[in-house]
Amino acid sequence: MSLWDPILLTLKLAGLTTLILLVISMPIAWWLANTRARIRPAIEALTALPLVLPPTVLGFYLLILMSPESTLGGAWVRVTGEALTFSFSGLVIASIFYSLPFAVQPLQTAFQSVGQGMMEAAATLGASRWDAFRTIALPLSRRGVLTAAVLSFAHTMGEFGVVLMVGGNIPGRTRVISIEIYSAVETLDYATAHWLSGGLLVFSFAVLSIVYLMNQRGMRTGV
Repeated sequence: MSLWDPILLTLKLAGLTTLILLVISMPIAWWLANTRARIRPAIEALTALPLVLPPTVLGFYLLILMSPESTLGGAWVRVTGEALTFSFSGLVIASIFYSLPFAVQPLQTAFQSVGQGMMEAAATLGASRWDAFRTIALPLSRRGVLTAAVLSFAHTMGEFGVVLMVGGNIPGRTRVISIEIYSAVETLDYATAHWLSGGLLVFSFAVLSIVYLMNQRGMRTGV
């Protein structure tokens, strides 16, 4: 098996997860940024839980949730004919849960910085809530959207515990870069482990540099 197989699979997983996360996280972050509901702290804690929960714990409960014996897993088998566990689809769902805070928190911060004044001004001019969000809040929050996308993509690229619990180690299906590194170390193939680990190290450093550079430029320009 070529080393490009886990690399391409990881890129596919990270890209798809990021796209889905942005769609899911925007309404959650918008609600958290604007609501005064008493349940808000609980929802914030729930979305941030993957930051502190050990990946193996999260992976264990996701494994149970997606097993063919569960309601979700059983329904998936009936519709698609395959199990969610130890499949690429299962990896996508697990990655969405695992990387959720890396999308929600930058978006929530960006939406909070917009403030209610501009939204109220748009409403007095006859704009609907959707129009105001699309033409005012979203453009003003573009740096937060980009940060959320970059961090979600990078975080998914480096997954290990959740991926191993839910997807296992199936070449061509669930063996992503982190699993390939683990397998290489187990077989004492340190050359492969160094090559892949070094690539992830450079990638992670570049991603963080981009995020901090965007934040620095944003503070200078006020955008």
